[in-house]
Amino acid sequence: MINGIVNVLKATGMSSHDVIGQMRRIYGMKKIGHAGTLDPLAAGVLPVYLGQATRLIEYGDNGIKTYHAEFALGFATDTEDSTGEVVASAAVPDLSAEDISSVLASFCGDIEQTPSRYSAINVNGVKAYKLARQNADFTLPGRRVTIYEIRLLSYQNGRGVIAVTCSKGTYIRSLIRDVGEALGTYACMTYLVRVRAGVFDIAQAASLEELEADPQAYILPADMAIQDLPKAVCTAEKCARLLQGRAVPLPARGSPMATCCGSIRRNENWPALLISIKNIMSYVRIRCLPTYCEVIIRCNYSIPFRK
Repeated sequence: MINGIVNVLKATGMSSHDVIGQMRRIYGMKKIGHAGTLDPLAAGVLPVYLGQATRLIEYGDNGIKTYHAEFALGFATDTEDSTGEVVASAAVPDLSAEDISSVLASFCGDIEQTPSRYSAINVNGVKAYKLARQNADFTLPGRRVTIYEIRLLSYQNGRGVIAVTCSKGTYIRSLIRDVGEALGTYACMTYLVRVRAGVFDIAQAASLEELEADPQAYILPADMAIQDLPKAVCTAEKCARLLQGRAVPLPARGSPMATCCGSIRRNENWPALLISIKNIMSYVRIRCLPTYCEVIIRCNYSIPFRK
């Protein structure tokens, strides 16, 4: 079985599920998943996890994402993108690039966002978009998201392109909807490209055609998904105890105990484990060196723990 990550360049017109179907065919395996769904209208970076690396999807999907989004002013659709039915229209004010940039700046930071009704958010076990297609009466609660940067790349005759760097869970089409309202009109997303997702960049992404030609050339190590996790250093003795499945105390608030509960990958140089800290699944990577062991652990405690 192949264990690793592929930075896939998703094409417009395909769903993320379609990409997984193609990847299963290319690699001849079923255990494949992706991080961060892209709608059929969108293109760009789609990290795909193979084999045991699928256990790391929740960590790899926590990174900051960057998008380039095209928008049109003057009308709104039920889906908030150009695939939907027009439900409202209004005149487009005489706006300069400076006017739009000023409004965009007001969206930087932590904001409250109401996601699109045509989203994959679960509502009592049912996807919101399915309920929306049935004209069901439901309301999605607002959520806090972070916009780290938003800037105007181009604008002419009521159409433009913005670049957005944001946190996980941000709906770009909903952001464009709200920007349109702040500009005194309606706005609709007409195209979207994800140019970066965590450590994965579009410059290194491979198309399905490239993967067909050479599937092995684009497999990245699973460790890439946890590069940004905090590090701690412990003695070889404590690392050995952890590898044996024994509890290892971490000298932090409450002194939680870390115990091994499953293996992702084991080899002489980079044994990797899933551990449980106060019943919370966390990831640990251990690198045994001649004089010490480096431990990378996902938790609230990044203090080195020693003998």
